[in-house]
Amino acid sequence: MSEPASISTGIAGRYAQAVFDLARDEGMLPAVEADLGALEGALRDSADLRALISSPIYSREEQGSAIGALAQAMNLSPVMRNVIGLMAQKRRLFVLPQLLQTLRDRISEARGEVSAEVVSAQALTAEQQARLADTLSAQAGKAVRLQTRVDPSLIGGLVVRLGSRMIDTSIRAKLGQLQNMMKEVG
Repeated sequence: MSEPASISTGIAGRYAQAVFDLARDEGMLPAVEADLGALEGALRDSADLRALISSPIYSREEQGSAIGALAQAMNLSPVMRNVIGLMAQKRRLFVLPQLLQTLRDRISEARGEVSAEVVSAQALTAEQQARLADTLSAQAGKAVRLQTRVDPSLIGGLVVRLGSRMIDTSIRAKLGQLQNMMKEVG
């Protein structure tokens, strides 16, 4: 892992542990979990938000007021509102995506679940998600919580990350393998 990525992961881990401990002690884990979904969706859908958290051109005050307004508009829990406000004050908003993922993993771990990230070419139906979760649960020996997203560039198939394992059954990967095999022949 590169040094900047390692630093970001360490920072995100410390914030995630603090949020998890506070939320657990105050009985707010369900509210914080709802906040995670809302913030992940906002990061996915808003280029402006991604620019706000990663661009150095915004001052602490600008980041703080923008993130405070966003937290209020999204009706985030007090724990999450306070932590992202503190992150803006300390110029640490760039680790927000890692914080959300780490915090989601900690909540799942506390429930005895394991998270699986599933990327598909098309949105999965509820039945497909249930069957996939059952299959992955049988392999992992724990309940599996799916985090799904769509990436049309896969053409077809799935990419599943379960812990440190990755299963890539996408058409894009198969075409890449075929291309490599053809290069070796000719």
